[in-house]
Amino acid sequence: MQTSLIAGTLFQSTSLALTLWFLAIYLISEAKTGWLSALALKRHLGVSYPTAWLIQHKIMQAMTERDAQYTLCGEVRVDDAYLGGERVGGKAGRGSENKVPFVAAVSLNAKGGPRYTKMIAVPGFTRNALTDWAKAALAPGCSVISDGLACFAGVTAAGCYHQAMIIGPRKPNQVPEFAWLNTILGNLKTSFICTYHAFHFAQYGSRYLAAFAYRFNRRFHLDTLPARLLAAAATIGPRPARWLRRAEVSC
Repeated sequence: MQTSLIAGTLFQSTSLALTLWFLAIYLISEAKTGWLSALALKRHLGVSYPTAWLIQHKIMQAMTERDAQYTLCGEVRVDDAYLGGERVGGKAGRGSENKVPFVAAVSLNAKGGPRYTKMIAVPGFTRNALTDWAKAALAPGCSVISDGLACFAGVTAAGCYHQAMIIGPRKPNQVPEFAWLNTILGNLKTSFICTYHAFHFAQYGSRYLAAFAYRFNRRFHLDTLPARLLAAAATIGPRPARWLRRAEVSC
């Protein structure tokens, strides 16, 4: 019985040379903006756009699943945010069908600096949704500070402590407790502006958010990022195109 060396990995059943995959992983790891679009991959790799899109999303899925293995602990700051906006011919604002609600969270070290971040899409800002989010994203015993949005009290059902801070008329960047979280969200916005013109936020937003967090969480070890990402791709299992194109269930 013959078994392929790439069976059971992200590369299973690929018709592309592994060297092309390795180059893609290297290019995505080294991207100065933190992301590399499928269009840029198409140019660098000399492949069609659908192939570049598939490579990009498989690699981002590897990032997503690797970071899902870890939880934030200690002092944590959280905030509600939205990814995306108005689509041509669609509704604007919170009712936009291309806008994804997500929770942004950052754990802090003893000096108040950022350690790790998580950005995870949620079905809505309800207490039950935040409880489910906390069970997946936070270690029990975390000390969580949020703004006054009532749903964040749901983290207590996941075994975390919660303190709501009423911001009032102040802008978020005027609240020291949320300074690093706002900086990270600003970096996220800048990365999107520099890299992507448009994509289906509602369907693929979680994957893009997780890819941003993956790179941020390894910002002090960028020299080892290609090897780490290759290891992640080799251990998550096959992720065929049909699976990747499913809606947020798997992202």
